[in-house]
Amino acid sequence: MAEQRVVLNKAHMGITEGLPLAASGADVESLRRDVQRLMDMEAIRQLKYAYFRCIDTANMEELATLFHDDVEVHFKGGNYEWQLTGKDEYVSNVGQAFNSRAVGHHNGHHPEIQILSETEATGIWYLADNMWILDHRFFTTGTALYWDRYQKVDGRWLIRETRYERVYEINSQLEESPALSSHYLGVHGAPAKS
Repeated sequence: MAEQRVVLNKAHMGITEGLPLAASGADVESLRRDVQRLMDMEAIRQLKYAYFRCIDTANMEELATLFHDDVEVHFKGGNYEWQLTGKDEYVSNVGQAFNSRAVGHHNGHHPEIQILSETEATGIWYLADNMWILDHRFFTTGTALYWDRYQKVDGRWLIRETRYERVYEINSQLEESPALSSHYLGVHGAPAKS
């Protein structure tokens, strides 16, 4: 039996149209709601940007503040599939990967944010990343599409679900480790586990 082809489109991702990006009325309260939606979209952008910054700097303490306690995670790469539930499990696992013997470079681009209600939103992000595992002289580069669900709790947007699937991934065994003239995690990262 042939494997069913899954297309990375909004329907597969469970992304539906959000509230319209149009002025909803001429009265002050309608204008206030419209401005709040724009501010919520900006808060979600800043949330995801902080996520990438915290990952690459192994700032696990701040990273933990970005997630809902019951976050669901599902990442699919070229040779891995990673599923976790809960903020503590996710932060613990990420902290092991981003250590003093790793170098990460993750950028999220082109957000497509849909505000569904005052407390729910979705977002699609295009990831471009590089990751070096120095002890194994291993390098991964590629892109992926993230799709997230956000929940506003006590006035703060949090990541409630985060998923990605690779668009492409290239893994390379390096002949030697890169000659780093600066290595933030080498100085500030947790020691690598043997």
